[in-house]
Formats: sequence, C-alpha cells, structure tokens
Amino acid sequence: MSTTRDDTQPAHRGRPPVVDHATWQAARDELLVREKAHTRAGDALAAERRRLPMVELDPRVEVVGAHGSVPFLDLFEGRDELLVYKHMWHDGAPHQGQCEGCTTTAWHLRDAAYLNVAGVSFAVLTEGPWDEVAPYLDFMGYTQPWYSVRGLDEPVGGEMGTLTCFLRDGDRAFLTYATTGRGNEVTSPAFALLDMTPYGRRESWQDVPDGWPEGHPPCWYWRTDHDGVAGWAESSRPTPQWTRPGAGPVQTLGRRSHHH
Repeated sequence: MSTTRDDTQPAHRGRPPVVDHATWQAARDELLVREKAHTRAGDALAAERRRLPMVELDPRVEVVGAHGSVPFLDLFEGRDELLVYKHMWHDGAPHQGQCEGCTTTAWHLRDAAYLNVAGVSFAVLTEGPWDEVAPYLDFMGYTQPWYSVRGLDEPVGGEMGTLTCFLRDGDRAFLTYATTGRGNEVTSPAFALLDMTPYGRRESWQDVPDGWPEGHPPCWYWRTDHDGVAGWAESSRPTPQWTRPGAGPVQTLGRRSHHH
C-alpha cells in the first residue's frame, strides 16, 4: 500500500509527479501497450534483416592474429555464422589514446559463450598493425580473438566502428549485414537499463520534461579522469581502462597520428 500523498504535481522541480499506486499502475499499463508494440516492431525489423541479400567475398584473404596470418575463413572456427566488431585504431597512440567508443563496445563483447552455443563465432577486426595491437590486448585483458585487417578492402576491412555479420557455405563466405553508430548500442546493455530510469542517459538530445537535470553532450561517459569525472582532457582514459591493472593517472595522450 502506498504511503505517499496523491499529488499530481511534482514533489519539486525535476521529479515525476507523485500519485497513488493505482494511478501509477494505470499509467504503467498504458505504456506497456506501446512497449509491446515496440517489441513487435523490432521483431518485424529482425525478420526483414534475415531476408537481406548477401555479398560474396574471398574467404582466402589473409588476416593477421596471434598466430600469424590466417585465411579469413578460419575466423568462422568451423561454424556457419560469424559476427565481428571492427575496432578503430589510432597509429602510434598509447593505450589511453585509442578510440573511446570502440573501447567501450569491445569491453562489452569479452565473452562470446552465448553466441558460440547458438552457432555463431565472434572476432574483433582492426586496422592497427599487429605489433601495436598485441600489447593493447594484453593490457585490456581481452580473451576473444582479434585480427589485423590493415590494408584490406570491404567487406573484411574497410569502415571501422561497425558490427558486421558473415555467413559460411562450405569454403565460401558472404557478407549479410552491417551496422554502426547507434546500431552498436545492442552490445551495451547499460543503455537499455538507463532508458528505464527517470533521468535516462542524461544526454542533451533526450526528450525530457522541463526541470530535469541538464543533459551532457552525447558519449560524455566514454572517457574519464583518474577520479572518475567524465571528460575529454588529456588526463583521461577510455572509461573501461581504469579497471585494468597498471592504469594510472594520465599525463598526456601522446598521440602521434590517427589511422581510421
């Protein structure tokens, strides 16, 4: 039983209105109808996605991983489907100078157990030279396979920062789907969880009632300083890096050049 007063006005600015539980439940039930419609619309989009045409590629093209050069077909690990994330790379940059968004995405893809049991292999591709990529993987503690696709064209190489799907048919391979931008949000459950909260992602683009906390620029949480304060100063790192052993305060990003 609710012990709060029935008051359709906010308790104070920047808060939802206070109502009794029955009123809240009625509003919740009304929203649930729209949530279910949203879910069904997502299912319909997924059905269309499964019906996209595909593009054949050369599965013999060589990529470079921990065990040297291997044909792209090896990334399927004998399975029929392969999902990859294409990780941007800044040449010559220290660990804290690598792409913040890609670091965040890859951090959420450290375990492919459920993909594997569904018959889908997973790998991370990057344009970084392997001699720079290898120590970065050691620092981050990644256990999923990474490969350098430096100098390769689409669909194995090409645009980074994308989630890309491939299908194998014997010794043939095909590109079936790719997405980027907000399409990559599916890798990070925190976004969907934040969308359930009253203040959401606390980003300036959100549609919020008057009086809600002022929003930050998009992706403000990607990089923080040693004290956990989000920001893009040269004393910051991609947020997941602060959990890594030896990730101390940063003096400078030390970037020499960017390679996308």
